[in-house]
Amino acid sequence: MRKPTRSLRSAVLGLVATATAAVVAMAATGPAQAQTQAQAHAQETQARATAQAVPRSTPGHLVPRELPPHPSSDWYASDVTQGLPETAPFCVEKTLPSAGATHRAFWTEYDTGATQIVVRTGTVAAARQLAAAAEQKIRNCAADWQRTYPQGTASWRDYGALAVEDGAHVYGVHTSYPDSEPGIHLFGVGRDGRTVTIVTWGQMGDYAQAPLADFQWTITTAVVKLYHP
Repeated sequence: MRKPTRSLRSAVLGLVATATAAVVAMAATGPAQAQTQAQAHAQETQARATAQAVPRSTPGHLVPRELPPHPSSDWYASDVTQGLPETAPFCVEKTLPSAGATHRAFWTEYDTGATQIVVRTGTVAAARQLAAAAEQKIRNCAADWQRTYPQGTASWRDYGALAVEDGAHVYGVHTSYPDSEPGIHLFGVGRDGRTVTIVTWGQMGDYAQAPLADFQWTITTAVVKLYHP
């Protein structure tokens, strides 16, 4: 699985390197002028880094050890990043707004991956509506996929609700296509107040390979971590 790039970290390091090079180049122009220009570059660097950084008020996200354990690999994670992933997770494409969203991608050394998206809405009513829309999209996912790939087969399972904060729900979706490996996906949708999170997990396999109990704990943990005073 291709690992996401650390775009934010690389951008900040690049800006710091640019500022440092500029200070060295200005040394011959005189101490006072060099100091003034160095301060300007430092302020610009700080402003750009602050603009790209995730705000401190961002709801908490999962960390690798909170994902369902993989039998042969550790989990790795990208930074928490503002907006939606460049590639939307399976089944929830065109469902979530980029405004108020943050996300983190997770991967292993094999074919197993996961994504968490968190969306802070303006009101509790908006959060309820968003969570309901996401759940409906997941429930329709198998039928939508099979219409797109009529030679394949797809099914879904409702694994029920979880009693955590303002509620969470877990689903499974299985897809299979001729001459291709089948795929199994787990989805958790949860809400705390006006904040919604969606956690997706997927790998090659079928329902027997889905770590349901561990994933239920994962989505419970994800919803608990949404709260910020």
